[in-house]
Amino acid sequence: MKSAKFRRMIFRRLGLPTILVALTLSLALASGLAAPANAQDVDASTQAAVETVISGQIAAFRADDGALAYSFAAPSIKRIFPDPDRFMAMVREGYRPVYRPRDFRFARIDAVGGEIVQEVDIIGPDGKDWIAVYSLKQHEDGSWKITGCVLKETEDLGV
Repeated sequence: MKSAKFRRMIFRRLGLPTILVALTLSLALASGLAAPANAQDVDASTQAAVETVISGQIAAFRADDGALAYSFAAPSIKRIFPDPDRFMAMVREGYRPVYRPRDFRFARIDAVGGEIVQEVDIIGPDGKDWIAVYSLKQHEDGSWKITGCVLKETEDLGV
């Protein structure tokens, strides 16, 4: 089963068997994310759209604009966190480097199983280096929404 193989690969790579990671991966897998072996190149317009969404959400986090940050979340996330306040509480508790990054840059991007997987190198508020692996899906209206994010603390990214 591709989703089980993907989950094992992520857990080995990231080493984060926490409830938040399990939740994020479940959302990503439920929305059709396949094994990385199926990765494809992403065109420049898609990459720009994905970067705009992620940057927009990070800017909203920095401004404590819960409604705007929540607007970038996919329906699958909104079903679990049915209002912006609950969503922001989850982000503040479990995703502090994304909530208050000192700096970030976009890294590898792939199209995988109908979704986009975007890695983002982040320097957290405490100066520690992180990799955030976002998954995004394009909706019928053409908009891209974030379906999940997995964080891994790492060594000197040099962001």
